[in-house]
Amino acid sequence: MIASVSGRVLAVGPTSAVVEVGGLGVLALCSPNTVAGLRVGERSTLATSLIVREDSLTLYGFATPDEREFFELLLTATGVGPKLAQAALAVLTPDELRQAIATENLLQLCKVPGVGRKGAQRIVIELKDKINEVGVAEPAPDGTPSGVWRDQVTAGLQGLGWSVKDAEAACAEVDHLAREDPQMSVAGLMKAALQTLARK
Repeated sequence: MIASVSGRVLAVGPTSAVVEVGGLGVLALCSPNTVAGLRVGERSTLATSLIVREDSLTLYGFATPDEREFFELLLTATGVGPKLAQAALAVLTPDELRQAIATENLLQLCKVPGVGRKGAQRIVIELKDKINEVGVAEPAPDGTPSGVWRDQVTAGLQGLGWSVKDAEAACAEVDHLAREDPQMSVAGLMKAALQTLARK
C-alpha cells in the first residue's frame, strides 16, 4: 500500500498529476479539486490509494488523508468503483458525504453523477454504520483561479465523463460566480459546475 507521495510536481493534467519521487515520476489520478491545488515545479504531498487490478496498478491521489479514507470507504459499497468514488468527492466534501449518509439524505447523494436513487439507498444502507470509522476532514487549501479556470473546469468535467457540450454549458452557468468572486478557487467552481449538471 502506498499511503502518500511527496515531491516536486512535474506535470498536472485535468484529472492527474505526476510527482517526482526518488528520481521517478509517479502518476496519480486525482479529482479536479485536488489538481486545482497543485502547481508545476512546487513540492507537494498527496495522500494516495493504490488500486490493484488483474491488468493494472492505478494510483489515486488526494489533497487530504480524509479524502483518501472516504474514497476507500466508498469503494466498499456495492456498485461503486474508483471513477464513481472520485466523482462523489469532486461534488461533495467528506464531511458533506458523511452528513448525507448519516441523515439518509438521498437527494444530496443523487447530486453525484452516476448515482441514482437506488444507488444512493444502497450507499446509505451499506455505509451508515461505517462512516464514523473515517476521521474528521481537514480543510483543503484553496487556490485562486487563473484566467483559464474555464479550460480547467471543462477539462476536469470531461475527465469525469461529461461531454464537451455539457461541460461548456455548466461553465456558462457558473461564470457569474467567477465574476462575483474573483478569489473563488477552481475547485469551488468545479463543484458548482458539477452541481448544475446533477440538477439536469
